[in-house]
Amino acid sequence: MSNDTTRAQLPVDGRLGLRQGFRMQYEPAQECEVLLFPEGMITLSGSAGEIMKRCDGTRTVDEIVADLAQQFPDVDLRDDVLEFLSTAWSKGWLSEV
Repeated sequence: MSNDTTRAQLPVDGRLGLRQGFRMQYEPAQECEVLLFPEGMITLSGSAGEIMKRCDGTRTVDEIVADLAQQFPDVDLRDDVLEFLSTAWSKGWLSEV
């Protein structure tokens, strides 16, 4: 699936949150954020964890990008954030709140 097709499915105007049954927590043994769900656990990279922390049901995609841009002002991260959110959406980790 191309990025354009995947992005078209991502609800950019909706507020994103974790899908029911998913939760995030910091895992000290792995020194990173993990995404927990009934079937298992996903270890998130530092950047993925920063993005997923902002998927709390209060922010739209643009607000998530803006918040990250404010925290990391010297990096053009919009395309990378959109790509990650599109992937997370297509894998069923996120839902529209």
